[in-house]
Amino acid sequence: MNNRVGATLMRRRDLLALFGGATAFWPLAGAAQQPKAPTIGVLVVGAPSSDKFWRLFQDGMRNLGYVEGQTVRYEFRSDQGQISRLPELAAELARLKVDVIVAWFTPAAMAAKQATREIPVVALAGDPVANGLVESLARPGGNITGTSGMAADLGAKCVQLIRDMLPSARRVAPLVNVPAPFWKPFLEKIRLAGDATATTIEPIMIGGPEELDAAFLAMEEKRPDAVIVQPSLPIKRIAELALKYRMPAASPFRSFAEEGGLLGYWFAEADLYRRMAVAVDKILKGAKPADLPVEQPTRFELVINMKTANALDLTIPPAFLARADEVIDRVRSRRWRTRSCAAGWCSTSPPEPPSRPTS
Repeated sequence: MNNRVGATLMRRRDLLALFGGATAFWPLAGAAQQPKAPTIGVLVVGAPSSDKFWRLFQDGMRNLGYVEGQTVRYEFRSDQGQISRLPELAAELARLKVDVIVAWFTPAAMAAKQATREIPVVALAGDPVANGLVESLARPGGNITGTSGMAADLGAKCVQLIRDMLPSARRVAPLVNVPAPFWKPFLEKIRLAGDATATTIEPIMIGGPEELDAAFLAMEEKRPDAVIVQPSLPIKRIAELALKYRMPAASPFRSFAEEGGLLGYWFAEADLYRRMAVAVDKILKGAKPADLPVEQPTRFELVINMKTANALDLTIPPAFLARADEVIDRVRSRRWRTRSCAAGWCSTSPPEPPSRPTS
């Protein structure tokens, strides 16, 4: 009898031990079966607005439900203002076997294309068709899709904006960054705009940022009425030089006006960067870049730096100032919206306190 009771107790202890061990193991097994978080490689040109892109892109991913460190991981690389580093950085991301590469600006997109034909790439590029990044906007083909910044078209638009802002302007000098792959369509569209507006286009070709001082010295002799700056150049330095040599300067890049340039004209960044996040999400869920059309911006923003206009002794026509989406105040160096389409009003001065609706 005692032997049978002892045997029964032993069996119960064994079962309890087995059950407890299995219970402890199940959470570990469940954790082991959790899907691996995808890794997104991010490659950017080291321009002032890259921080804004990075912030808005991450916002877009969070809005889609991605949590950094849990459901997504990032490998961020910047060329720190040295475009020649981009191929090396792109190759590094390819070696890491990231799931998607997000490339900001044409040089980064070109470097990503050279680094891999297998890893999907979501790129912001000035003219992805002209640069050979994709076969067409509707059917990109290959491993690259994304958004077109339309920088060549916006560069051409800058010619018209300069003529509207400075009616006496007849000679415009595009400052062209030859090492950047985008320079040919950029200059071509500006020349076409010059023909259409009876504006003489006198390009200044440079081989890199180290030639900027010499370029402005050359322009000082010719004295163009205005300068159009290719966005891949160091815009803050150019804004400083333009002010030093008293040359009105514009760029198809919003940050140019924010950094001290006279005029910036670009797409609405928040819209486009969040749409890039949507493209990444689709790819992570199984879509192929070849089948995702390259998107184009539908909203654009005109920014005028009135502090710079005042320093250059320029008088901006009120009708043109009223067209701006944002003005940098010449007195307090602050920004204000000049119009609110929803409210239906337009102002050429900073909004008054609450009696007026603001955007």
